[in-house]
Amino acid sequence: MQASIARFLQYLQVERNASAFTIKSYREDLQHLSAYLRERCGESSSLNQITTPDLRGYLSSLHEFGYAKSTIARRLASLRSFFRFRQRDEETTVNPARPLRNPRSKGRTLPHFLTSDEIARLLEVPPATEPQGLRDRAILETMYSAGLRVGELVALNDEDWDREGDVLRVRGKGKRERFSPIGSFARRALEHWLEVRKVAGGSQRRLPGATPIFVNRFGTRLTTRSVARMLEKHLRSSGLDRRTTPHTLRHSFATHLLDRGADIRSVQELLGHKSLITTQIYTHVSTAGLRAAYERAHPRAR
Repeated sequence: MQASIARFLQYLQVERNASAFTIKSYREDLQHLSAYLRERCGESSSLNQITTPDLRGYLSSLHEFGYAKSTIARRLASLRSFFRFRQRDEETTVNPARPLRNPRSKGRTLPHFLTSDEIARLLEVPPATEPQGLRDRAILETMYSAGLRVGELVALNDEDWDREGDVLRVRGKGKRERFSPIGSFARRALEHWLEVRKVAGGSQRRLPGATPIFVNRFGTRLTTRSVARMLEKHLRSSGLDRRTTPHTLRHSFATHLLDRGADIRSVQELLGHKSLITTQIYTHVSTAGLRAAYERAHPRAR
């Protein structure tokens, strides 16, 4: 199975141009299945011997261990893609994952987001008198201003910022590029950070054509985990909801745009969503907010 998984991951990278994060997710999902099958069927079992009941048992075990329905659905999607690849390469004639159905959901969970006032509170927390505080402000302002994923943020290089047009060149999922405008607050925060970056980042390691905008104290590119830890620290200081993650700023960006009348197609482009269906979740968030306001204010709402 390991050899077949390796060929599938290479196919994703070379032919599908999948991102490193996507490949990592597929690898983890398939390795988890492999461990389950080894325990259930033994080391000598063949991939061609795997049946739909075997995979149904695997999914049942995920339910028993309390995995979220969204996680189970993602792993099932990984299995379907893997076995479709094996059919395409004529390693098998059947796809045992095809008859399986996604777990039933009682409704899509609305994404957590911060209000405009909460965003303002958060952005004021990093101290503007310290280099690291200026960097953190620039990170938070940029993520919220452009609706960036955290991976997109840490991948930004100096040459990705068009200062005349206040536009960032962003490398998104599937290595798709888009151009994201930033507002005046984010522009000023970036300017202040870049003024002190050389001191704050120590001896910054410069690579030809790739100078990261955001660096740590050793001068190397920040990681997504570093950004998450930074946000956790500022959340403790601000007293805001601890469920907040870097992605919450992206959710807040989309929700606030739609709340203020932005066109959903424009929001789709700004978020870099391939499908409008993905963007539509934020219309539900806006509608839910309107409903809550209506029920609080209207004397005959209840």
